[in-house]
Amino acid sequence: MSTAPRICPLCEATCGLVLTLDGSRVTGARGDRDDVFSRGFICPKGAAFPQVDADPDRLRTPLVRENGELREASWEEAFDTIAARIRPLIEGHGPDALGIVLGNPNVHTMAGALYPPLLLRAAGTSNLFTASTLDQMPKHVSSGLLFGDPFAIPVPDLDRTDHLLVIGANPLDSNGSLCTAPDFPGRLAALRRRGGTLTVVDPRRTRTARLADRHLAPRPGTDALLLAALVHTLFAEGLADPGPLADRTEGVDQVRDAVREFTPEAVAPVCELDPGTIRAVARELAAAPTAAVYGRMGSSTVSHGTLANWLVDVLNVLTGNLDRPGGALFPRSATAPAPRPAGPGRGFLLGRRRSRVSGHPEAKGEFPLAALAEEIDTPGEGRIRALITIAANPVLSAPDGLRLDAALTSLDLMVCVDPYLNETTRHADVLLPPPPPSQSAHFDFAFNGFAVRDQVRHTPAAVPLEAGRMDECEIHARLILAVSGMHGAPPSAVDDLAVDTLVARAVTQPHSPAYGADPKEFAAGLTGENGAERRLDLMLRLGPYGLTLDELKAHPHGIDLGPLKPRLDEVLNTRTGRIELLPDPIAADLPRLRAALTAVPEPGTLQLVGRRHLRSNNSWLHNTPALTGGSNRCTLQVHPEDAERLRLADGGPARITGAGGELTAEVEVTDAVRPGVVSLPHGWGHDRPGTRLSVAAARPGVNVNQLLDGTLLDPLSGTAVLNGFPVEVAPLEPAPLL
Repeated sequence: MSTAPRICPLCEATCGLVLTLDGSRVTGARGDRDDVFSRGFICPKGAAFPQVDADPDRLRTPLVRENGELREASWEEAFDTIAARIRPLIEGHGPDALGIVLGNPNVHTMAGALYPPLLLRAAGTSNLFTASTLDQMPKHVSSGLLFGDPFAIPVPDLDRTDHLLVIGANPLDSNGSLCTAPDFPGRLAALRRRGGTLTVVDPRRTRTARLADRHLAPRPGTDALLLAALVHTLFAEGLADPGPLADRTEGVDQVRDAVREFTPEAVAPVCELDPGTIRAVARELAAAPTAAVYGRMGSSTVSHGTLANWLVDVLNVLTGNLDRPGGALFPRSATAPAPRPAGPGRGFLLGRRRSRVSGHPEAKGEFPLAALAEEIDTPGEGRIRALITIAANPVLSAPDGLRLDAALTSLDLMVCVDPYLNETTRHADVLLPPPPPSQSAHFDFAFNGFAVRDQVRHTPAAVPLEAGRMDECEIHARLILAVSGMHGAPPSAVDDLAVDTLVARAVTQPHSPAYGADPKEFAAGLTGENGAERRLDLMLRLGPYGLTLDELKAHPHGIDLGPLKPRLDEVLNTRTGRIELLPDPIAADLPRLRAALTAVPEPGTLQLVGRRHLRSNNSWLHNTPALTGGSNRCTLQVHPEDAERLRLADGGPARITGAGGELTAEVEVTDAVRPGVVSLPHGWGHDRPGTRLSVAAARPGVNVNQLLDGTLLDPLSGTAVLNGFPVEVAPLEPAPLL
């Protein structure tokens, strides 16, 4: 028996774990009390790490399709097959004949963070689709337009703020999103203990809402209208005061004019909130010694998602709380590039190209995942003929999964990197399974950039790589070689090229720690047991703290780098070198929001919203016994008033109909949802043949995204409208009249 530290890879909180090992088998997991960030906190997902790691349905060897059937194959045969088939497709039809889909779990692994950018460059395709357009792309777009960098995302300074306004987020169940914060519940409880205020805006009375001082339950999809009314109130009552930000912000007067029509009285009938309450929230926000506004999924996956995310930071700016302790600050990751000198930058552009079929503009180099099916099944020049998916299950996570399910069967080649034979990967021609997480090293490249405290942690593989398995980084490197036409070269060649390219650029940049160094000597000084570790060491050395991998390994529980600090000048990369408070794309989209002022709902209208559960994470973890059951059920939550009106019985079946199709789900009557709102969780529907998910298949649930036809998108970000869309609900067998 022994123990090993391991950062949990199952959600954005990145908690430190201590794994109990019996030889090479993980038998237990507990919170690491010595972890510099999580201090021993653990949630049910982390506690279930041993079951996730040892899932018998995890694939152990590659699968290759032969005569229409998937069979086990060697690693050599799998990569030989990819190399032999993918290059002729690219050379015969052009690089855009290949599409690449990246799923959410990519950001939870070292391989998923380091190698997909290299794969994209090797492939040369413009057809990139990721889970971001089902989740956070509105925040990337609004941050790019405001600050010039789509990854410059301010996070609430949870441990020091006096007032937190949470919009469309349920961090007590999600553990936080674009706000990496182990023990989010404890941090909110601490806010309350020190006399702070928590305001939650959500059409459901979530666990987070139950903790709040004030809970507003507006009509779904109206967050941008509510936020615009808060901004209007700040201006109308003389409460707008950017403070030191005034000298670094342009467009304040233009924003004042832009929100002139969005009075509390104008938005109230649509939001279904009291105008006096809206004014009170604005006044409380302005009066707080420090405050932060934080919005997530509920305010992103709606028709005005980018406008809502923009208004979140407009409020942070106008109350003087952006880049201020206790407000919303920009984390400084240890692997971020050393900050460049302050001043004008390159800025951020949208719509540099458009998708082939519907002409969707790209955002951050990506097309909407909701458009993937049409890019495959619509004939014509430029059709996607080959697809690579990495840790993605868009058949469940994207709108109209039935169409995508059918489209995948028409591909000439499909390659998947995934540990499971699931609803998407069952169509693969080659399936490459990474090892369980205990057999991989871990570093959070993405989430350290969204953390509520600056810190850096790395954990090595807890147990040796099992015989017959391939390291996940090597899988990615070999895939890159196959796509690029270099099949047969050593995988280290991919990492060597990445290191040489980054060093060559760094030695020419005056703000870089490597400036003026000899590139070969600098690269020769890197440490690490493999190419991925050498690249991590390089990024640490070039980062803002000048750390090394050896230093990090000497601190197995992490290095605390202190609370978040103001650093706006390091972050701004707009063409003016200032916060551009009303960018042109935002101004051009505001008439659409003004039109929404007249969209007062008809009596009896129902809108559907999703929901998260502490024991779930999108479409994964449904195959882990410890995380299923209890309240983690795929039920349709309905308010008692609506249930009575529609004659829906608690526990009975109901038919839900949307623009994309219809579903049947069990009714759960509860006043946790407001009248006019029904809720069905995201990521279920594990009922397709040809999968190997025995636990999930036993309780499959239904795929809520099949109610959507894929046409409802936020136009600025291409994000699918997964919340606040209209549905009709009826009992399969009407309940008897009382």
